[in-house]
Amino acid sequence: MKTTIENILKAEVEAIQNIPIDASYDNAIKLIIEAVHKNNGKVVISGMGKAGQIGINIATTLSSTGTPAIFLHPSEAQHGDLGMIQKNDILICISNSGKTREIIELEFLVKRLYPSIKIIGLSGNLDGDLAKFADVTLYTGGPKEVCPLDLTPTTSTTAMTVVGDLLVVLLMKAINFTKEDYAKRHHSGYLGQKARDEHE
Repeated sequence: MKTTIENILKAEVEAIQNIPIDASYDNAIKLIIEAVHKNNGKVVISGMGKAGQIGINIATTLSSTGTPAIFLHPSEAQHGDLGMIQKNDILICISNSGKTREIIELEFLVKRLYPSIKIIGLSGNLDGDLAKFADVTLYTGGPKEVCPLDLTPTTSTTAMTVVGDLLVVLLMKAINFTKEDYAKRHHSGYLGQKARDEHE
């Protein structure tokens, strides 16, 4: 059991260490700054299944750190929620395979509504449809899943989560987000109190 756990942890760590570091991050940050902090838009994040759960986390973390963001379920988008998107927004689509049908359909629907909207892809497959239509692709490195069936999203979701954290922190630095700013967005709870105490 111990050896199995050690091997799983090792694989997860290696997946994080193998996330490519390239100009895509700088390009993604510039697009988000332009859309949100210059043109008063917001980040709209979408993904199915486990990728969607990660998208929710990224959206709420961005919002709490100075970059307004929402999560849009790609299936619900086809039933009216597409109306959440406005012309100055920017879309982040998450799909490990880059072939998720609902994400591909979402791109078509969004572009029909706002042809000039920018799309950032978060994927583990540079040959997928998502990487082809995205303006910028944040590549996870396509790690092999630690799931013994190589099916259950495990290592891939770890890498996606870390890429989301990279976006959050890079944006915080880019907009000079302070503890005072943080405290204004966290009225209650331990973190809110901690931010206020340290600011005061």
